[in-house]
Amino acid sequence: MRRLRQLAERTPPGRERYADLLRALAIILVVLGHWIISVIGRDQAGRPTGQSALGYLPWAWPLTWVLQVMPVFFLVGGYANAAALTSWRSRGRQLQLGASAAAPRPGAVGGDATGWLIDRSSRLIRPTTALLVILAIGGAIAWLNGVDPTQIRTVVWFATIPLWFLVAYLVMVPLAPAMYALHRRFGLVVPLVLVGLVTLGDLGRILGPANLATANYLFGWLAIHQLGFAWYDARSGSPVEPGHDRPGLHRRRLPTSRRAGAVLLLVGLVALVLLTHVGPYPVAMLNVPGERLNNTAPPSVALLAAATAQLGLILLLQNHARRWLRRSGPWQAVIAVNSVVLTVFLWHLTAAVLLVGLLNALGVLPTPQVGTAAWWAWRVPWLLALAVVLAALVAVFGPIEARTRRHGRVRTSRPVQTALVAIGYAGVTVGLLINSLTPKSAAEPLGLPAPTLVAYLVGAGLLRLLRSGWGSRG
Repeated sequence: MRRLRQLAERTPPGRERYADLLRALAIILVVLGHWIISVIGRDQAGRPTGQSALGYLPWAWPLTWVLQVMPVFFLVGGYANAAALTSWRSRGRQLQLGASAAAPRPGAVGGDATGWLIDRSSRLIRPTTALLVILAIGGAIAWLNGVDPTQIRTVVWFATIPLWFLVAYLVMVPLAPAMYALHRRFGLVVPLVLVGLVTLGDLGRILGPANLATANYLFGWLAIHQLGFAWYDARSGSPVEPGHDRPGLHRRRLPTSRRAGAVLLLVGLVALVLLTHVGPYPVAMLNVPGERLNNTAPPSVALLAAATAQLGLILLLQNHARRWLRRSGPWQAVIAVNSVVLTVFLWHLTAAVLLVGLLNALGVLPTPQVGTAAWWAWRVPWLLALAVVLAALVAVFGPIEARTRRHGRVRTSRPVQTALVAIGYAGVTVGLLINSLTPKSAAEPLGLPAPTLVAYLVGAGLLRLLRSGWGSRG
């Protein structure tokens, strides 16, 4: 508590506490949502199985318009990346001024995009590495004890479901410098163009060819990420270059008044109703088995409409939230959650796997039918037990994330540095992507595909070496 109080007291006046609150709330909603809709049953062999309850609860589908909070992650991610880029470049200019006043230092690259990427990778990769290594070790132990590799893969596949989001976000990070430059030049035109591209992809899904929609995995999340840039410009009060603050869609700054929030909320809701009740899109913003389309895989126009409504709601609540966050207690709670936010997200389904395994081993695993009184009654002890397991996991692995330190400078030759960073990011992203694309029924003795482990660990190791100053000159 003393440490949290000190961090709260040292918070810079310009810190956007509301963005931190949104990140924390989004994580909590994701965790609770996954836990609440989980259905535990048994296969023909009597082994525990898991699935979503949404297919049995159609009345709950409109609730996903609020509970599908991945758009909030990317909105806050765009804000955070814009803030980090601005701060990094400012430090770089200060370093250059200091170097010019004294003696220039060969290879100093503080403030460029490549150095920013090296710095930015630390918070994302260290907690993820811990998860993958522990799961691989657990899979190896199970395999050596005679467990079927297919069963190992099924368990690990479930535990690594959160990694699909990390794949998408890892793509956003290296693109952020270029996309922020586009934002500073063309403003809100950029997300509008991306929405148009998502629409074309949806037409491919509906009319063919279906693979035309694959690019929506990039365009959909990028559109929301761009709005985070505009939100940052509106909140930061940074000066705008002459000619770059044009009216209309070319503006760099997002309108953030209560009136703008009400308009966005209304437009988003009307679009959602039309797209899901008149148009071909499912009502649910999460995957429901049997539906022709999936609003999140890849992101659809309907999901972007939901994101518009969520943005409007965020703007409507911002003044009340900021006043609340000026109090020490709430702000300390937000700091506490955000210090381990990625750890909570990455391990919350592993907590479910461990609890199901423990209850099954003890012979006390309930498997009531979805929607019955027994199923609803089981939700309360189920959530409490999962919270205890997750708290234990965060206590063990949270310090890996919480102790991550930013690095002020990395020095090496710029072409070499750029190439090594590209290889590192590609290895990490491709490794996680391979895992997401590998079926849960694959026979994987370690639970994770071997190419995933090789590509990811090589990429993560390379980025770690660069952060430590390996290969520096001067």
